Amino acid sequence: MASDGAETPSDLIDARIRALGDWRGDTLSRIRALIIEAVPDVIEEWKWRGVPVWYRNGMICTGESYKNAVKMTFAKGAALDDPARLFNASLDGNVRRAIDFHEGDAINPEALKALIRAAVAANGKH
Repeated sequence: MASDGAETPSDLIDARIRALGDWRGDTLSRIRALIIEAVPDVIEEWKWRGVPVWYRNGMICTGESYKNAVKMTFAKGAALDDPARLFNASLDGNVRRAIDFHEGDAINPEALKALIRAAVAANGKH
C-alpha cells in the first residue's frame, strides 16, 4: 500500500490475480513476472476500471482477463518483429497486436521477454 493508505497499482494487480483464483490468475501472474524480468524498471498502472498496464518510455502492454482468455495487448504491436509468432489476436489492427492465452496454453518465456523488450525499444523511438 502507498504511504497514504491507498492501494497502489501493484496492490490492485495483486488483488486481481488473487480474485481470479484460477488458471487466469496464474497466467496473469506469470505474464507479469516475465514483464518484470524483461524490464526490471517497468511501471505498473491500473487503468480503465481495472486493467493492468505496464509502461516504460510509453505503454508496453495491457493484461486483460476474460472468461476464456487472458489477453496481452501490445500498444505498438503492429510495429514489432514477432519471429516466434506469438501474436494471435487483433492481427488486422494498424497499431495494436495481442496474444490471447487460453487455459492450458504454454508460455514461451524467452520469446515473450524478447517481444516485451522490443516493445520498450519501439517506445524509445520518437
